[in-house]
Amino acid sequence: MTLTHPEDPALPDRPPTLAHVAELAGVSPATASRVLNGSARVSRTARQQVEAAVERLGYVRRRGGSPDRESSGTIAAVVCEDACRVLGDPYFARLLWGVRRELDGRAPLVVLMAGRPDEWRATTGYLRGGRAEGVLLVGARRDQVAPLVQAAAGAPVVLAGRPLDEVALPYVDVDNRGGAHAAVRHLLTSGRRRIGTIAGPADTGAAVDRLAGYRLAAREAGMGVNGLVCQGDFGRLSGERAMRRLLERRPDVDAVLAASDQMAVGALSALRRAGRRVPDDVAVVGFDDAPVARQVRPRLTTVRQPAEDLGARLARELRACTGGRPNTERRVVLRTKLIIRESG
Repeated sequence: MTLTHPEDPALPDRPPTLAHVAELAGVSPATASRVLNGSARVSRTARQQVEAAVERLGYVRRRGGSPDRESSGTIAAVVCEDACRVLGDPYFARLLWGVRRELDGRAPLVVLMAGRPDEWRATTGYLRGGRAEGVLLVGARRDQVAPLVQAAAGAPVVLAGRPLDEVALPYVDVDNRGGAHAAVRHLLTSGRRRIGTIAGPADTGAAVDRLAGYRLAAREAGMGVNGLVCQGDFGRLSGERAMRRLLERRPDVDAVLAASDQMAVGALSALRRAGRRVPDDVAVVGFDDAPVARQVRPRLTTVRQPAEDLGARLARELRACTGGRPNTERRVVLRTKLIIRESG
């Protein structure tokens, strides 16, 4: 694909418009608009040409009453997970309810999934269209933050969770490290000495911090962790698989901290199939305090994170940014709490 060189005199010397994008891409303005709006009714070639033209021109849809703008005051919550995962994990519902509660009808809320390639294209197209007054990023992986911030076209962005790379953006998080540390300390106090962990994805701040809390508590207690760390993806099936690996590596394991309640439930299933009693043989602790923690048997000891309060605080921080506060780094960390039940 060939586009005009940026020094070509045919390029505009004023802020580019949709017409300039369409002309440079060799498509109609209607096609260019559909690409920017995330429509699927566009050929792959046309999409690539328009996206290349947008990048070459530095095109940004104008805000504040411009004809380019299709909505006003909309808040976009971008969830970087597959729709099935989002709809099946109560954590996301609680967080988004907190966002909605805080907005209280003062701004429309649009939830965008970005877990699959087609969802990613639609989401970034929506954001590039300048249709969001502010953007919340939920569950963004390390390599997703910068592209989504760029696609936001200058709109304020607030992150849910600590970013792994240094970025000058505000974020709201929970004390993942402290929560995991408290959970391991509890297990040690109850007499457990071979404590494993099922960590989450290594490209998310929450998983990294929970693993760090586990390692810190183990180091303080002089407990070796060789063969005691397995990884999952926060989902139930991954927790079951990881627990099986832990039992193969360290059949003497007497406790496990899972980085999510869903993985903890998977671990319970694997232990049951292996003939291990919970908590007599192996204690299990989760992280979230999702409804499932009270529904399983034995009921799950877990680290409660205030997902609804997290969502509300995200919305509050974003409203402050859209209200004129500079969109620079501001760190808010909410407390977690160990909830002791029957599993450990």
